[in-house]
Amino acid sequence: MRILHLLASLDPKAGGPAEGVRQGGVTLMEMGHEVEVVTLDDPGATFLQDFPLPVHALGPSRGNYRYCPRLVPWLQSHASQFDAVIVNGLWQYHSFGAWRALREVDVPYYVYPHGMLDPWFKRAYALKHLKKWLYWPWAEYRVLRDARAVLFTTEDERLLARQSFWLYRATEAVSTYGTSAPPQNDVELRESFLLEYPQLRGKRVILFLGRIHEKKGCDLLISAFANVAGLDGDAHLVIAGPDSAGWRSTLHEQAERLGVAQRITWTGMLQGPLKWGAFYASEAFVLPSHQENFGVAVAEALGCGVPALISNKVNIWREVDADGAGFVAADTVEGTEKNLRRWLTLDTECHAQMSARARDLFKARFTVDAMSRDLLRVLEGESFALAAGP
Repeated sequence: MRILHLLASLDPKAGGPAEGVRQGGVTLMEMGHEVEVVTLDDPGATFLQDFPLPVHALGPSRGNYRYCPRLVPWLQSHASQFDAVIVNGLWQYHSFGAWRALREVDVPYYVYPHGMLDPWFKRAYALKHLKKWLYWPWAEYRVLRDARAVLFTTEDERLLARQSFWLYRATEAVSTYGTSAPPQNDVELRESFLLEYPQLRGKRVILFLGRIHEKKGCDLLISAFANVAGLDGDAHLVIAGPDSAGWRSTLHEQAERLGVAQRITWTGMLQGPLKWGAFYASEAFVLPSHQENFGVAVAEALGCGVPALISNKVNIWREVDADGAGFVAADTVEGTEKNLRRWLTLDTECHAQMSARARDLFKARFTVDAMSRDLLRVLEGESFALAAGP
């Protein structure tokens, strides 16, 4: 097949979709398919230089909406060269532009919402949701309605998507998500990370890796960690990720106020060997998120044999819980504290057993090979179910 991925940006700071396109695209090409990418980035963006797939950068785009006048003409001229177009994400011009260009073209398009229809956003950002309602009927509603299929990465994501807008009509399919297996030189990667952050040597590292954003529950994590820090003087929290919302200074003040600032290391965004070294240097991975349609970092942690301490708003929590690959609780201070407390009081033998189960879960469900095979199943003619909103 010839597959075209479309997304607003390939900037790794924007979150998981860009990495999913990269890894999934490389795997599909290794399987003999052709994959190209259209993005609204400036062609001179540095993060495009080493991207492993053919990229058509049509930007620069304008504003947060990423309006790009070249998108629709480009798709109208080139879409017929592909068997399928996959739109990654909503609420920016690339999704509406795809609908404008493809609604009367005999090329099917598919949409990955990537959690952007979760009702948590409606509750957390009521004013933004009202603005989205003004946009929804003539834009994103049509994008979903006319797609060959809307692809949800979990059953929970599919069901939650129906709750955000009563005007909802989509042909739904669940297509599993995944990520590449971690590198196996774990000792070398762990040592490199500890050389970069020597204060962590000998500590019981608990790792948060993701965007520093309200929806990730970073404030809950700091409060919960303060409540359990007395259980073990070697417990140390690492918070790794870009400060996408300018929130880090507030979280620093919170940690100072609660007396745990010296037991938290902030690394900023980690990539490549340092990212994998952080996983291998950690006892557990923690994500008390209020909303997470999949959680690539959770899957990466499991692949490294690092058990996951997550909220029940991370949509793969059922698999983690059922397979005993971590602990699950509510997205509250109390729930996050419960997960941390259970981990810190667990004995060494139980740690090892849970680590083995984490690896087994990753291999069984969350590899990029499984993701690619499942996507092909959908693109090659799976029958779908039409769903309407309440």
